[in-house]
Amino acid sequence: QVQLVESGGGLVQPGGSLRLSCAASGFTLNYYAIGWFRQAPGKEREGVSCISSSGGRTYSAYYADSVKGRFTISRDNAKNTVYLQMNSLKPEDTAVYYCAVRRVASASCIRYDYDVWGQGTQVTVSS
Repeated sequence: QVQLVESGGGLVQPGGSLRLSCAASGFTLNYYAIGWFRQAPGKEREGVSCISSSGGRTYSAYYADSVKGRFTISRDNAKNTVYLQMNSLKPEDTAVYYCAVRRVASASCIRYDYDVWGQGTQVTVSS
């Protein structure tokens, strides 16, 4: 069974950090592109960061302008897990964060390009 499970969300003060994890089961993440998305109440789900498969070579990573320089996406193929390190968090980063897999190698930050989604993890940035 193909499954993604996110973890690492929580409540953090502005300026703080969190690291989200996306653990895969039932398939090998290394071969596929992964995206992190978020959805705030009343808003559309938006792409935050996406990464291509590594396939034994370097991979490509992309970021939304709103998180560039603050968030870093990475993958640990040995653990079949992708991470999203979030630093300098702002209240506007508050949302449910989802990871998703796109069963091709190339990266995309467009939600409609993904067909397997995790259940989401809540991130709240508030003082």
